[in-house]
Parts: sequence; C-alpha cells; structure tokens
Amino acid sequence: MTRVLCVLALILSTGVAAKPSFDEYVASLKQEAIEKGYTADFVEQAFADIKFYERAVSSDKNQPEFKLTLDKYLSTRVPDWKVKQAAEKYREHQQVLEQVGEKFGVQPRFIVALWGNESNFGRIQGDYPVVSALATLAYEGRRETLFKKQLFAALKILDEGHISKEQFLGSWAGAMGQSQFMPTSFNAYAYDFDGDGKKDIWQNPADVFASIANYLKSAGWDDSLTWGRQVTLPEEFDYALAGLDKGKMKRLSEWQALGVRRYDGSDLPGRDVKASLIMPDDEKGRIFLVYKNFHSLMNWNRSTYFGSAVGYLSDRIKNEMN
Repeated sequence: MTRVLCVLALILSTGVAAKPSFDEYVASLKQEAIEKGYTADFVEQAFADIKFYERAVSSDKNQPEFKLTLDKYLSTRVPDWKVKQAAEKYREHQQVLEQVGEKFGVQPRFIVALWGNESNFGRIQGDYPVVSALATLAYEGRRETLFKKQLFAALKILDEGHISKEQFLGSWAGAMGQSQFMPTSFNAYAYDFDGDGKKDIWQNPADVFASIANYLKSAGWDDSLTWGRQVTLPEEFDYALAGLDKGKMKRLSEWQALGVRRYDGSDLPGRDVKASLIMPDDEKGRIFLVYKNFHSLMNWNRSTYFGSAVGYLSDRIKNEMN
C-alpha cells in the first residue's frame, strides 16, 4: 500500500489526520514561502541545514512557574554589578546614545536599562538558528499560527540582507539580537542609525540603541516624564483603585488628595500629570505610581516586574551618572 493510501486509511479509520513528519512540515513551509513571493533559490538557502530542536520545545513547555517577590526579582535582575556596568556602558557609548535620544525623544538611561535587562548589554543573545527554532515551535503546534508568522517575518529579514544566515541566531523562542526583538518587532521597529543599509541589532550598538528607542517612541514614550516612583499609602486606602486600566488613571493632585505620598513621606510632584497606582505583589509589597512611559514599557513586556526592573535600573543609572 502506498504512503498516500496508508495516510488516507488512517484518516478514514480515526477521523484525525496523521501529523506530518518534521521534514514534511518543512517542505510545506518552503512551498508557502515560495507562494508568498520568495524565490526557490532563496528558500532553499534559508532552510538549508534546518533541524528540529527538542530543547526549544522543552523550554517552551517548561517555563518557570515559581512565584517570585518583586524584591527578589529586582535583586537578581538589577544587582549592583549590573548597575556599575550599565553606567560604564552609558559612558562608553554616551555620544551615540545622546544622538539617538535626541532623535527619538527617549532618555538614554532607559535605552541602556532595556539593553541591560534584555541581553546583559549584548552578551546573552541566544545561540539557536532563528529559522530552525521558529520552524520547530511552529511544528510543535501549540502556537503554530504565532510561530509561523514569526518564521515568515524572519525570512524577510534574511531576504533584505540585514544579517547573514550563519549569524542569524537568537533565543529558543526566536528573540534576536541585543534588543531581543521577535522578527515581527524587528520588521516594525529596527532602525539603521548609521546608514550602512543594514539594521544590525546583533553587532552594531548604534542600531541597537536606535531600534530600542524607535520601539519606545512608537509606543508613546514621553521624554518629559520619568517612568514612575515608589509611594506610600494611608491607612484605610481603597485598593480597588490600583491597576493599569486607563480608566483608573488619576492626576497626581487626585492621588495626593487620597493620601498617596512619595516613599520618603513628602508630597507628590506638583506637575499635574496622570498616573496609575500599581502593586506588583500586593498591598504589603512595593507600591508605585507609574506614568504613561510605564505603559509604553508594558507594550514591550507585559510583566509589571519587568517594567519595574527597567525603571529601577534607569533610576540607578541616573544616580551613578550624577
């Protein structure tokens, strides 16, 4: 019996189509890429040496679920050595950071803080071939639509010549370069700051900084504001007022009238901008008033822990630079 007849028999007997092999799945991806307009030669080169990465599937299925407190998270994500290195990196790249900050309207300390949080200033970028990692996760099937979208976005990056196939590496999930952009984010926000024709977020610091800043600008960043500040609440405070929903934002004067104060007990700033009250743990943990820039950080990563860590590191960079 031929393979086609065997598959047909299995479908008829079980009512469920047999899952193709990885090689068969890759063949269908290649055909789809050609249908999207890529040449057959390019597709063959892009998929050459493709392999299935069981480690990527294991990482996707077994992401940590243990509960951290914000204090523990900050101690691991923003240790003193990272603050020191962040200040050193700021000074090393200060000229281009200030040029990028001026062009995009983003304070350089936030660019450096995101850079440090995402890739430890470029040292941890991942060593998975991006096409193989994304094809693996698409084939695994739990989030096939997502990873197929990322895969075809990755092909566009290769086709445009921003990176060679040999250097086209990233995390197990396909996050790439020093800014750890997913391919769709790269195509939307990566920026060729030095004008060499390539958006190189892997090796070119200027492009890394500009790409981070371009993302934040696109997410509504306002360089006249900081990210937020730690605050204290009065007794009998209504904790239902906390949350990032836009409908819960209040002006600083309103939070002041409700008894919210800076962490040192002094009044809130006189500038009457809107802010959200967040409690990343609960009312017994750290409490913050955060501005619209924090909402921009939440577009980057939906974790309040991550946003707090970026803001906290940016504040410590500011202190180190003064």
